[in-house]
Amino acid sequence: MEKQIITQRITAILDDISRLQSALYAMSTTDIQRYPDNYEVLSTDAALRGENIACRLRHLIYATTDTKKSEYMQSASAVQGIQICCENGVVEITLPSLLPKRKQRQSTEFLLDPIYFALSHYADNHWLPKFRHCVVCFSHIYCRELPTRRVRDYDNLELKQLLDMVSTFIMADDTGLFCDAYNTTELGNSDCTRISVMDKDHFFLWLEERKNNVKTISDF
Repeated sequence: MEKQIITQRITAILDDISRLQSALYAMSTTDIQRYPDNYEVLSTDAALRGENIACRLRHLIYATTDTKKSEYMQSASAVQGIQICCENGVVEITLPSLLPKRKQRQSTEFLLDPIYFALSHYADNHWLPKFRHCVVCFSHIYCRELPTRRVRDYDNLELKQLLDMVSTFIMADDTGLFCDAYNTTELGNSDCTRISVMDKDHFFLWLEERKNNVKTISDF
């Protein structure tokens, strides 16, 4: 890639960083109690700008260095704190954030690429089941110290792309004939999303255990 093009891209990223700093400053000076709507707009703008910057830096790395995408994404998934485990017939994937709203495509790329490579790396080093008839539960966990008005409708979240990705590794098929999907909202110590995949016969046992351990779980 030509030096001029690289310089132009870096300059554009620096401009976005400057705008991100302005958005963060505006957040710090906004009274969240008196102007919650303004604060939400500012915080959303700052978050999306940050994710956009990260994605553009990734593409710049791939275009200008010998770093392979798979190598970088393994590091990115570790930095983001993506966790995967398979115990007692349940595959559990924990994401250190809430799912983005629909149509925030850059935000989706920021999250989905590291998840894909984390799953791929895990599958290369651990056994994973291949469910034919399964249940997928999306647990949307909101920080209990923040306002409950942050809780969103399930149909306003990017669930399908995530389900498509997970199904590639552990499901025979993610159509309604073979896969049931459930959503629940919980309160926790911090925002995160947990995807639990299990055989249909195991779901009710899992649900009872969750209800006993998590009092804020939504009713099914």
